[in-house]
Formats: sequence, structure tokens, C-alpha cells
Amino acid sequence: MDPALGDLADADVLVQGSQIAAVGPGLAAPGAAEIDARGMIVAPGLVDTHWHLWNTLLRSMSDGGSGYFRVTIALGRAFGPDDVYQGTRLGCAEAINSGITTVHDWCHNLRSPAHAEAALHALAGSGLRARFSYGCPAGHANDEPMDLAGLAALHRDWAAWSAGGRLSLGMAWRGPGGSNPAVRVPPAIYQREIAAARELGLPVTVHACGPRTACGQIDTLAGAGLLGPDLQVVHANCASGAEIAALAGAGCPVSLSPFSELLIGYGLPRTADLLAAGLPVGLSVDSTALTGNADMFAIMKLAQGLVNAGAADEFAMTAGQALAFGTMMGARSLGLGAVTGSLTPGKQADLILVDTDAPNLAVFTDPAQMLVAAAQPANVRTVLCAGRFLKRDGALVTMDAAEVGAAARAALAGVRARA
Repeated sequence: MDPALGDLADADVLVQGSQIAAVGPGLAAPGAAEIDARGMIVAPGLVDTHWHLWNTLLRSMSDGGSGYFRVTIALGRAFGPDDVYQGTRLGCAEAINSGITTVHDWCHNLRSPAHAEAALHALAGSGLRARFSYGCPAGHANDEPMDLAGLAALHRDWAAWSAGGRLSLGMAWRGPGGSNPAVRVPPAIYQREIAAARELGLPVTVHACGPRTACGQIDTLAGAGLLGPDLQVVHANCASGAEIAALAGAGCPVSLSPFSELLIGYGLPRTADLLAAGLPVGLSVDSTALTGNADMFAIMKLAQGLVNAGAADEFAMTAGQALAFGTMMGARSLGLGAVTGSLTPGKQADLILVDTDAPNLAVFTDPAQMLVAAAQPANVRTVLCAGRFLKRDGALVTMDAAEVGAAARAALAGVRARA
């Protein structure tokens, strides 16, 4: 995914410490350990740009009649710190297994500082690269500010939580809410919150213009002078042309989650319009309570298919462009373009090895199309993040998958009993 290097056949990637030192054919590194990747696709680790990791514990529970928001709020209120830990850890295990090396933990169920610390322990222990965006607890009153003191304290002590720089801190901001009074946040509250984040120099992320009841949110933010390159907008399905232009003028990155946006009824993603405006766009898992799994290969394929369908053109978006969404462009949308997203010397050694022996791959054709259209998480053989093995020879390294699953099941049973 480095345009200067292009796609290389029969080449080597040299990793020294946490960085990519060199990429090219016939590299020599006396004394280096060697990974035999013949017949595999070596690619940048995939990048998720917006994921409510805590509610991985509630996987596939949104379709039981109550719907996503009622389920996550009702059960979220019963979450203790360990439940946040178990949900986040389960999501991290799935991310690694699926070839995702960077996650954006949009944590909107922080019921106490201990809940935030639990999520951070899970992220740090996983070995993943992550942004942790500090949010409100599920069901938080709209006329009460979020825990800004807790955010400031975490920011003050961030060196102790950053896992050597793999983790970064941000704010998961409510913004103005929607037209429904039940979700409307007073301007004095949401402006105070974003001002606090900007005083700390933190990036901010907000759900905006997703459902039809949220139309006009971006216009509200623009009118208040709150847009900027430090503000990531999630969804933007019902954004008007003028609002997209405002995002572009302010340099706001955008995160799209096509599976959740379709399943929850937000409508079609505005991918082509956002790209045409020159916005940095990334893809996201959003919530497995709604979408079921964290298969970024499928998300990239869906993103490509929706663009082509909307344009009535098989070639409106290529597989290579879709792969960029899930790697290089996703990293840029999180402000990590100089850190990860491509196999570039000097960047962090976040990379995956995809085995092509399985029946769903088997014949080697175009590697970008193979990754976007054919690959599945089961094909991810090895995962490195910052030069450290997180998955090797098909098995997780930093955690025991069976133990993670058993602990998550026990935690969910406790949540359901208390709720």
C-alpha cells in the first residue's frame, strides 16, 4: 500500500525492533529470525476507525425485538469494570484473529474511572495499536456533562497508560444529539465538552448525521465553528451536500461502518460523495452487538460493492481502493498515516500474513482483489503489531482464545442477571 514501492513479488520485509527497516527483494540480514511467507500475501495490518469494544459482550443481541440502542443502554447500565474488560478483551481477540492491528475504541460506557482503566488494561494487554476515546456512560442524562475531570486525570497520567506509545487518548463526544428531545444535548453542555478536549489537545470523535432524526447535526457543528481536522465524524449518511463541503473545508476525517449503517436502517453510506470531496475516509466495525463480527475483509468488499452499485459501474471503486480504506486511508483518518497503514520503511511493523492455500483463495491472481473479495479471517496466518507477534501460525499469542471466550460468557451471564 506504499505507492512508491508498489506491489512486490518474491520480496522481503525486514523488521528491526518495532519498525519496518526495509522492503524489497533479496534483503540480507545476518542473524535475523526468518518467517517463511512463500505463497502468502504480506500486507499492512487492517485498521478499524470506530468500534464500541465494550459491547462485544452483547454480540448479536440487538435483533431480539428491543433494538440496538435499548439493548446496549439497558444492559450497559449493569456493566461493572470487569465486564468492560471482558467485552473489550473479547473484541481485541477477534480483531487480532481477523488481521486488524489498529482499533479505535469508542468507549461510551464509562461508568467510573475504574471502567476506563479496565478497558485500557484490555487494550494494553492485547498488544494492539489503539486510540481510546473516552465517552459517557450508557444512558447518561443529556443535560449533564460527561466526566471531564476523569478525562483530565487520565490525560495527566497518560504516560502510564500508553503502553509505550501504542495507545493514544481521545474524546468520544455526544455532540448536539438529534431532533428528538430524548437525545438532544443542550449547546452549553456539548460545547463545554469539546472545549475541554481541545484544551487538552485531544482528538474528538462524534456520531453525526447517521439516522434521519439526526439530519442537520453537521450544519449545527459548522455554524458553531466546531468543525476541524481534530474532529472525526462517524456515519454522515444523511449529510447534505453543503454539510459534506463543510467537512471537507474543515478537513474533518470520516469513519463509515457500512454493515451497521445498513442493518440499523441509517441508509446507504455516502462513500462516493465523501471521496469526491477529498475527505480522509476510514472503515469501522462499529458494534458486534449489531453486526455480529469484525470481518474487515467483508467490510471492505461491502464498501466497494455499495460504491459500484450506486454508480451503476463495475469499476467505480477498485479492490485496491477498497483495500486502502481498510489500511492506509483508515490510518490517515485516525491521524496515524505516518505510523501505520502501509509497508513503508520507518513505519511501525504492523503487518499480516494471509495464507492462500485454503479453498477460498487457492489460486493466486490479483492480491488486492484476493484480500478484498475472497479472503476471510481464517486465512490470516500471522499478525504482528509494533514488531511483536500477536498471532502466529494461526494461533493467538497474547491471549488464550478459549479462556477469553469462557470469561466473556461468565461476564455476560452476570450482566443479564443484574439487568
